[in-house]
Amino acid sequence: MAAVRVLVLVIAGLGLARAGPVPTSKPATTQRSCDIGRFKSLSPSELEAFKKAKDALENSLENWTCRSPVFPTTWDLRQLQVWERPVALEAELALTLKILAMVADSSLADILDRPLHTLRHIHSELQACVPARPTAGPRPRGRLHQWLRQLHEVQKKESWGCLEASVTFNLFRLLTRDLNCVASGDLCL
Repeated sequence: MAAVRVLVLVIAGLGLARAGPVPTSKPATTQRSCDIGRFKSLSPSELEAFKKAKDALENSLENWTCRSPVFPTTWDLRQLQVWERPVALEAELALTLKILAMVADSSLADILDRPLHTLRHIHSELQACVPARPTAGPRPRGRLHQWLRQLHEVQKKESWGCLEASVTFNLFRLLTRDLNCVASGDLCL
């Protein structure tokens, strides 16, 4: 009986030795945590800065036509799975930043400065919520794939005026509805 106990203790000891040390804390990660919930609503002063920028952008728009909508009215993040929503919003926000950054080089620089700063901050925080895209293997399918492809294709097909107008008219939907939906996570129904 004593030999059996010794044998069990030796086997258990060998198993623990092979398992390695027991971690005493969480492993360090290079990715920041996803804390987009604080963007459920922007402050009144931030929204006012965006309103001024949107009004100025609308006044500067000239001769624009679009062959197809950049952000269709059927674009609703609630149609996506919860994990897909930050991916779609990140793509939408990246296009918005790209277009507005080019417009900011014009006479609207002062008006666009604060909104661009806020959008860059939101984009930076949102990137921690977007799962890393695999370099190989399955790609996104379904509605998310269609939306991402559309945002990519439209940049090649549409005129500058169309892109600028689309981003301008989509700005408050991005800030209020889409950002709120991603920030709400499972509660966005």
